[in-house]
Amino acid sequence: MTESQFTFQIESELTRILRFWTDFSIDHRYGGFVGKMDVNGQVQEQAEKGGVLNARILWTFAAAYLHSPQAIYLSMANRAYHYLQTHFRDKDQGGIYWSVDFAGNPLNKRKQIYGLAFGIYGLSAYYKLAPRPEVLEFALDLYQLIEQHSYDVQRGGYYEAFSSDWQLLDDLRLSEKDRNDPKTMNTHLHIIEAYVNLYRIWPKAELAERIRQLLEVFENHIIDAQSNHLILFFDLDWKPQSAARSYGHDIEASWLLHEAASVLEDPALLEKWSSIALKIANAATEGLQPDGSFFHEYDPSNNHYDRHREWWVTAEGMVGYLNAFELTGDPSYWEKIVGLWNFAQKHLIDHQNGEWYWGVFDDYEGMNSEDKIGFWKCPYHNSRACMEILSRTLYKK
Repeated sequence: MTESQFTFQIESELTRILRFWTDFSIDHRYGGFVGKMDVNGQVQEQAEKGGVLNARILWTFAAAYLHSPQAIYLSMANRAYHYLQTHFRDKDQGGIYWSVDFAGNPLNKRKQIYGLAFGIYGLSAYYKLAPRPEVLEFALDLYQLIEQHSYDVQRGGYYEAFSSDWQLLDDLRLSEKDRNDPKTMNTHLHIIEAYVNLYRIWPKAELAERIRQLLEVFENHIIDAQSNHLILFFDLDWKPQSAARSYGHDIEASWLLHEAASVLEDPALLEKWSSIALKIANAATEGLQPDGSFFHEYDPSNNHYDRHREWWVTAEGMVGYLNAFELTGDPSYWEKIVGLWNFAQKHLIDHQNGEWYWGVFDDYEGMNSEDKIGFWKCPYHNSRACMEILSRTLYKK
């Protein structure tokens, strides 16, 4: 596949993804965006609305407008910002709610640090097209709340979740699928992702230092020194609590951590993290299959593979291997990108109705009980993959 063919296909797919969300995600009856749509396009009108979904929509359309300044993208970004500000922001205790009901009333008031991080991520992108003081103030307020309540001064890193009034919770989980541990890879990955985006609009020394410290946390605790996979769950003292490997998070982290080092403009740091990024990307290849896709997870403690394939893993894989290709010029990384893209086109993209399906099982049967729009099903991973690909130097045939 030539660069021009690949670029054309990715640009077309980006347009299709964004069109799906502009056409079908707006909640015209109750405001904001619909909370749930099934695989058949049926909207559950009174579904819970997630703060992460709203923040990811905000990021997506702010980034889309910066990529291609179209009025509809600006309208979507404005809508997402105002709904986050009006309905998700806790005006009394600070932070943003984990969820609101269909009408925008607070439903789950917990302060999940992962959710605050995505608030920062979306607001930082939005500020680039709407550089108003209140937008930056909102983003900085979330940052300061994370630092005030979640930062572990003694052992480093960040705690997971708090009550509405900032008391550490007993149940810290992001979802029922997760372990209940006080520190996780996932939250730390998305804190550093958010802080990098904030640094682009607020390049202060204190924030640079936090990004450096987070890179150290990844190097010293989260990246397994023997396997180069990410360790997923920890106790307070950074003792690993699971041996499971998440191939999607591996390949996503490989480029996000490299990006974090690059934003600090420290040549020695960047050289180090270029090497680490390649080690993580190479470790992730253990999950690649002959059809071009990733298995979801592997747990070496019981030799169990989770063999289904999810949309976001495929999307992040394309960016991770493009980053590795840019670092090395090794054409084998390009072959991995093409394999993932071909898999997405064959098994994940809904060519008739738009957007991507959640995933497929090992026999390629669709995971049709999962959402098309939902608490965790969003336009962020696949649209970001397209925009990252289009913004980078591509393979030269």
